[in-house]
Amino acid sequence: MQRYFGVNKIDSQMILQASDLYHIKTVMRMKENDSIEVVYHQELFLCRIHYEKDEVTVMIMKQLEVKPDFMRPVVLVIPVLKEQKMDFILQKATELGVSEIIPVEMKRSIVKINDKKEKKLERWNRIMKEASEQSMRHIVPYLHPVTTLEAVKKLDGLKIICSTRENTNTFKNLLQTDSKYDKLIIVVGPEGGITPSEEEELVLGGFVPVTLGPRVMRVETVPIYVLSVLNYEYME
Repeated sequence: MQRYFGVNKIDSQMILQASDLYHIKTVMRMKENDSIEVVYHQELFLCRIHYEKDEVTVMIMKQLEVKPDFMRPVVLVIPVLKEQKMDFILQKATELGVSEIIPVEMKRSIVKINDKKEKKLERWNRIMKEASEQSMRHIVPYLHPVTTLEAVKKLDGLKIICSTRENTNTFKNLLQTDSKYDKLIIVVGPEGGITPSEEEELVLGGFVPVTLGPRVMRVETVPIYVLSVLNYEYME
């Protein structure tokens, strides 16, 4: 069943974005009384499609139970990347259950954010919303404004850096020894990696460098790997 996120609820009617109404009518070609699910303020509703002349309206039928997320909150800190890689990470991390994503400009980041920052954030949020609908989530992960590693250092939780240095702790061992965290914060470096000085600064801020194994992965592969491990680890 198709799922959407509502923007308002008025009596027995759910208000959706214009783009979602277009999707219902033109892309999915839904008919009178077809059913959809709508999430509004993290509550889930079964709704039906109704046509008034040529306009689509969404009528609430009943509220549904929302199953709690089995995975603990995960905050993903990623470098600002080229469009295709950035889109891929935002989409797949959302599908795999990330709670928050923080884009950061790092020293070896190829892409630098310019005056188009607001348009980029709008586009990234749209990608995450659509990925949440596709994966049947009841929240859209929170996308932070582009920030710095200095701001990331102040976050609270179990804080790790995906490091390529030798003799670092393994991700597996860390999860086994520090299993009582409330929130996991994961820093992923850009294509050229996190610089030694950046890593040292994060370590001073309480981050723990971990290795993901002997293989050196592309930057867009790392979040998928880490979130897949966490899904396996905490799946009921």
